[in-house]
Amino acid sequence: MRKPTTFLLLLWLVAAAQAWAQSAAPVSIPKNRYGLPVVGSVALYQQLVAKHPDQELVELATHIPGLVLDIRYATADNLVGEPVYKVATAYARKPVAEALRKIQEELKPQGLGLKIYDGYRPYRVTEHFFRKVKEKDYVAHPKDGSRHNRGCAVDLTLVRLKDGQELEMPTAYDAMVQQAHPDYPHVSAQVKKNRALLINTMQRHGFTVFKNEWWHFDFNNWPQYHLMDIRFEDLKALKK
Repeated sequence: MRKPTTFLLLLWLVAAAQAWAQSAAPVSIPKNRYGLPVVGSVALYQQLVAKHPDQELVELATHIPGLVLDIRYATADNLVGEPVYKVATAYARKPVAEALRKIQEELKPQGLGLKIYDGYRPYRVTEHFFRKVKEKDYVAHPKDGSRHNRGCAVDLTLVRLKDGQELEMPTAYDAMVQQAHPDYPHVSAQVKKNRALLINTMQRHGFTVFKNEWWHFDFNNWPQYHLMDIRFEDLKALKK
C-alpha cells in the first residue's frame, strides 16, 4: 500500500521541481535595432508580471485617491502639438504607484495633492518625440530609451485640494527653457518654496528630480525594470 503513495510523492516532487525551474528561468526579451530589450507584446508583459508582480503597470487614478490628471499628451497641448495617446490616463510600476500614494497621503494634511501630467510612456512615443522635437536636451534618445518607458518616471506638480489650482512653479509644464531646471536660482521666494516642497517630498519617497525639468522625477530603482512598448488601450483591456 505504501508503494503507490511513494510513487505519487515522487511524481509530485518532479512536477514541483519542473514548475520551479520554469518560473526561475529568465524571460527572453527581443532586442530592437539599437540592441535594447523592449517588451512589446501583452503576452510577454503578462509573463513578466507572473514572475515578478512588481512589474505590473498600475493605473494611477484608480490606485491613488484624489489624484488629479492632466494628460497633455492625449491632447494637442504639448511639445509636439498633436495627441500621442488615445487614452487620457497614466500608469506606473506597482512600487512607483505605491510611493506616489504615500506622497499623496503625506500632502493631504497640508491641503495639497498631486497632479500627474505623464507616467509610463510607450517606447514608440519616445521615438516619435525624438523625431519631432528639435531641442534634443529635453527628449530621450531612442538608443537609450526613457525612464518613462520603464514605467519609472512621472511628470507632476502640486495642486491645492480645495480648488484644484496648481501651486506656482518656475515655468509651465514641458517648457524647454533654462528656467525649467530644478536649480535655476532667479525665481521668487514663493516659487522657490513651492519647488523645494515638491522636490523634497518626492526625494523622501525614493525619487530623483531630472536635471533639466523641475516636474520630472525618476524612481530610484528604475534599472530593475525593462523598457516597454505597450499601448494604454491594451493595458486597459487586461482589466476587463
